Amino acid sequence: MSSKVIDEQPVIAREGWLFLAISVFISGLASVYAPLWVALLFWLISLFVLQFFRDPVRTIPQGEGLVVAPADGRVIWTGITHDPFLDRNAIKVSIFMNVFNVHSNRSPVDGVIASIWYRAGSFLNADLDKASEQNERNALHLKASSGEDITCVQVAGLIARRILCYVQTGAYVEAGQRFGFIRFGSRVDIYLPTTAKLEVELGNKTVGGESIIAQLAS
Repeated sequence: MSSKVIDEQPVIAREGWLFLAISVFISGLASVYAPLWVALLFWLISLFVLQFFRDPVRTIPQGEGLVVAPADGRVIWTGITHDPFLDRNAIKVSIFMNVFNVHSNRSPVDGVIASIWYRAGSFLNADLDKASEQNERNALHLKASSGEDITCVQVAGLIARRILCYVQTGAYVEAGQRFGFIRFGSRVDIYLPTTAKLEVELGNKTVGGESIIAQLAS
């Protein structure tokens, strides 16, 4: 199995530049005008912002039928369920991202964006099963190059209030390519054909674009 480096983004995600600039500016002012402990507190906040918006280069495994993780995090759900977007039975994998995970979202396969659905909703704890149905979410229907239908859903969380998606219907994406970002804790659900072979289990940690989560049937 070969691999490919995806190097399309800066080390710090562009979504965080404004937040980082503001936090560093305030920290600098605190260093001059505030007590030392206050300045240290603001610099710790700046470090948190820096780590939250980090966006490291990823090396994407290459191989026929491979499905890579769409996000960094922990697998909190696997099994056969109903895909509400394509109205079919499917294997679902849910990946929970806490505030210390990288929050870039990456395409799980090579393919074309066939459809995009946005649904408003609540902001329940993203670790809960019902968050998939009740929370604000943005879903991509990917028609994989191998012909399979994949649904990849960005789900907002308890404190996540912004889902960002940068692809449009008809666009071609490569596996591991960055397509969006969710700010401040959330989850990504992926629906696969029932013929796919899962390569992850509950509790497994994933690295977006690098971890193989499934193998599509050839």
